[in-house]
Amino acid sequence: MEWYVIPLFIAGLLCLIKGGDWFVEGASGIAKRFRIPEILIGATVVSIGTTLPEVMVSATSAVEGFGGIAFGNAIGSIICNSALIAAITISVKAGKIDRRTMITPVLFFFASAIYYSLTAYISGKFTRISGIILLIIFVAYMVITVLMMKRKDDTPEEIAELELKRLQIEKCTCVDIDVKCEHCEKIDTGEPVLKKKVFDKMLIKEIVFIVIGAALIAIGARLLVDNATVMARFFGMSEAIIGLTIVALGTSLPELVTAITSLVKGHGSLSLGNVIGANLFNLILVSGVSITISPFAVPVEDVLPNGMLSSLVIDIPVMLGVMAILSIPALIRGKLSRVQGISLLAIYAGYIALRMLLIQT
Repeated sequence: MEWYVIPLFIAGLLCLIKGGDWFVEGASGIAKRFRIPEILIGATVVSIGTTLPEVMVSATSAVEGFGGIAFGNAIGSIICNSALIAAITISVKAGKIDRRTMITPVLFFFASAIYYSLTAYISGKFTRISGIILLIIFVAYMVITVLMMKRKDDTPEEIAELELKRLQIEKCTCVDIDVKCEHCEKIDTGEPVLKKKVFDKMLIKEIVFIVIGAALIAIGARLLVDNATVMARFFGMSEAIIGLTIVALGTSLPELVTAITSLVKGHGSLSLGNVIGANLFNLILVSGVSITISPFAVPVEDVLPNGMLSSLVIDIPVMLGVMAILSIPALIRGKLSRVQGISLLAIYAGYIALRMLLIQT
């Protein structure tokens, strides 16, 4: 293996992380500018942004014929998000959760997971039709989420009035945000008034963030896939193993940053919703896109001593199990417990150890 493979792999991870960060920042800024509710931004733009690394990696892998990485990345990211990232947060600080916000994504996840699992067990391959079905589920979830998260405190008349005020601010001729303007002072939006020049500059900055972020994600995905494949071959690992472990952990770093930030700010339980949303998108968006672009079969490289595929015997059951341990008790009791977090961490450690042990046999 050439010396530059690992540095390029790390560079790919950094590009994915920073690209996703800039994409989310730019998209969120534009969404806020046009008065899209904050909670809707988190449930749509930000959630999609944090899964863009997985989307790009899986799609690139599928196109280049590395279906094992695409398969392993989606399942591995779900396992990593649930049994490592959320588990760390819960273990450090457990707390109450809002069950109402969890019901829809949890139901969608398990419905999608059942369909995904049955496809893998019955046919052993994912056709373009199955990918399209997953994307249809994604669209349905987004539509339902938008309808549920729609602001209920603004009447159509109030929304129209706020939009008029925004347009008035944009048309204001003053350019210095520190200078009082009689026209702007007459506009009471309940928010800081952005003068036209500053407004335009911030809008351009947000658009640039989106463009650069998307470019970095694309570059990072290419570096990650290419060098992960080289590493897999050098260490005798299958594509599925690399996808389930190294690539999955790398592309889950945005969710890890979100969880740590929530914990530091004293909102540890909020990360649970982010994790569940990201897991759902990994299943229906990440897998849906990669399968639709380039259908692939369930990896057959990793076989247990009894001849059964480890993907079907270990990976999918672990994925379903950790999500059940994470979400079902929380829905029933309305709160998280440290026992959940510690149990999930133990499962993750055991899962990684078992996967590494199987490589040696």
